Amino acid sequence: MEFVKEFVTFLHQKGIIKFGEFTLASGKSSSYYVDLRLVPSYPHEFRMMIKYLENQITEDIGLENFESIVSVPTGGLVIGSALAIEIVKPLIYVRSKPKDYGTSKSVEGKIHDGMKVVMIDDVATTGGSVVNAIKSLTEVNVSIKDAYVIVDRMEGADEALAELGVKMHSILNILQIAEVLYEQKMIEVEILDKVKKQISK
Repeated sequence: MEFVKEFVTFLHQKGIIKFGEFTLASGKSSSYYVDLRLVPSYPHEFRMMIKYLENQITEDIGLENFESIVSVPTGGLVIGSALAIEIVKPLIYVRSKPKDYGTSKSVEGKIHDGMKVVMIDDVATTGGSVVNAIKSLTEVNVSIKDAYVIVDRMEGADEALAELGVKMHSILNILQIAEVLYEQKMIEVEILDKVKKQISK
């Protein structure tokens, strides 16, 4: 819990999580915005996050129970790369669309039939990009049972992944973040209520 408090405070202080009115890539409006691409600019906190993620995966599924880390560019790829180096595992990644030159592959890296992988991404909203990546992996007979995200926006990603037989784990969810910030008097109750309302939609 200590890490959670410390990390959430850091996210807020550095403007990595902002509250207000935002339009997301999907076109939806949101009462907050999380940009985890800023975290690697703070190597100490970034490393702390990677170590915490490593410990989570070790506890939940065990590092010996999968062969490779897989990610989706670009947000999750930086996190996936750092984690792969830390735990000394291969890294592969899934392109959002196959490149239209060379080998036209959508999965990059060394793979083999029946290979077991764990997916890493930064933020999950509806789970669209991860769902597409899982489908691409299934097509090349790569087996995936678990996906890890740093922040779950709690807008349906876990259900979408569960339908494909993949369990989604998160380090933090938006409700937890808002509650920690409210407890520490860093945000007003109105902001907390807006977040709760957005989740329940």
